[in-house]
Amino acid sequence: MKEEIQIKSALISVFSKEGLDELVTILNNHDVKIYSTGGTQKYIENLGISVHPVEGITNYPSILGGRVKTLHPKIFGGILNRSSNKEDQSQLEEYEIPQIDLVVVDLYPFEETVKSGLGEQEIIEKIDIGGISLIRAAAKNYSDVTVLSKKEHYKKLSKIILEKKAPSTNLQQRKYFATESFSVSSKYDTAIHDYFNPLSNSPLRYGENPHQKGWFKGNLEEVFSQLHGKQISYNNLLDIDAAIMLMEDFTNSPPTFAILKHNNACGIATRSNLLEAYAAAFQADPISAFGGILIANNQIDLDTASEINSLFCEVIIAPSYDSEALELLKSKKNRIILIQNKINFPNQIERSCLNGKLVQERDISLENVSSFELKTAIKPSDSQMEDLNFANKLAKHTKSNTIVLVKDLQLLASGTGQTSRVDALNQAINKAKAFNFDLKDSVMASDAFFPFPDCVEIAGKEGINAVIQPGGSIKDDLSIEYCNKNQIGMVFTGIRHFKH
Repeated sequence: MKEEIQIKSALISVFSKEGLDELVTILNNHDVKIYSTGGTQKYIENLGISVHPVEGITNYPSILGGRVKTLHPKIFGGILNRSSNKEDQSQLEEYEIPQIDLVVVDLYPFEETVKSGLGEQEIIEKIDIGGISLIRAAAKNYSDVTVLSKKEHYKKLSKIILEKKAPSTNLQQRKYFATESFSVSSKYDTAIHDYFNPLSNSPLRYGENPHQKGWFKGNLEEVFSQLHGKQISYNNLLDIDAAIMLMEDFTNSPPTFAILKHNNACGIATRSNLLEAYAAAFQADPISAFGGILIANNQIDLDTASEINSLFCEVIIAPSYDSEALELLKSKKNRIILIQNKINFPNQIERSCLNGKLVQERDISLENVSSFELKTAIKPSDSQMEDLNFANKLAKHTKSNTIVLVKDLQLLASGTGQTSRVDALNQAINKAKAFNFDLKDSVMASDAFFPFPDCVEIAGKEGINAVIQPGGSIKDDLSIEYCNKNQIGMVFTGIRHFKH
């Protein structure tokens, strides 16, 4: 690949002319041969700059009302030929195909046309064919061709040329423009796909609040089947997502039931049967359970449904239901009842951030008792180890900073979304006491390390006698020392589970 490529010719075909005058003037000042067509050609000519019509290359006029202008082998051959390939260069000469070094395209505004409320025919006409093809061709051949795919790029190339005092780009610059162009192409195609596939862009009643509009982009039918109830809301979906992700880590556990509110578990328990699991989960916080999201890892039977039916809840999720249980749960008209489907969720998750997206791998780390590293002289008992494992799973799925308190595979309380780990612990302790739980012999989990020994000191005074945390603080020894002096067992996982 050549490092520096001189721009001797340019094909320009744009919708937005904003800022184009500066670029074409600079190109013209450096004797760059400009090819264009249609409205862009007229715009450049009105600037007093000479333009070579695309029709002069193709020997074909613009046809079908402008739908076909640049789709021709002589155009794409000029873009896609490889300068290092002798056969390519021979064919250029044989078929009299001009080399094109720069492609400047700004696509028809498809998304803006959809938002404007125009009819379907007007929207269809704003699906760019030639432009998107030119962008992809030039981006593919970035080793030899520079491509500008949106109006914001006009000024960037102008600056490059002015700084170099020559119409050229290096390989790094061409690759940058190619990367930007494939991003433009991807987003453009996604917008068209969403328009033609309403399932991928389903309107919701409203967003997080009634004054906000909301949509879901995706196919919910892959995730669950709705058996009953009202339309699922934006906030319902956030809670459903949190509930399903939490229960994923209890898929192979004995009967487990969880109740969530605002994306956090307010109650969860594992028992020998689902009825007892539900009762223990409800016991953790009967107040927050009102209007909550309920999820089970086993089939919901009639006995469990009878208990659930006395509670106002927004959503119930389970792998299946007894027929009698389902009929009973359907007695509340608006109650949303879902059957969760088996699905492999994407390994990457993304969220909007500023003017773009943050993308990361999903947190699929699932530590277990065999991987825990004992850090104290006191070893937690087998039952405590099971509680620690249970608590660590909950901490993973609770908003940071969090502290989770567990006893006998039942959530006693958690501190959620606190700016201080000490505040999270105090919140959990106070909540557990408010619901009359005895913290003696309970265990504590933290989503991240303890920077100071204050949390284990507070926990020890409350009778908590086993702790699980990632470890990694420069003051870990202080926490370990306190635990050893006060007969508290502590294990490290080596894995932090921040959740924001």
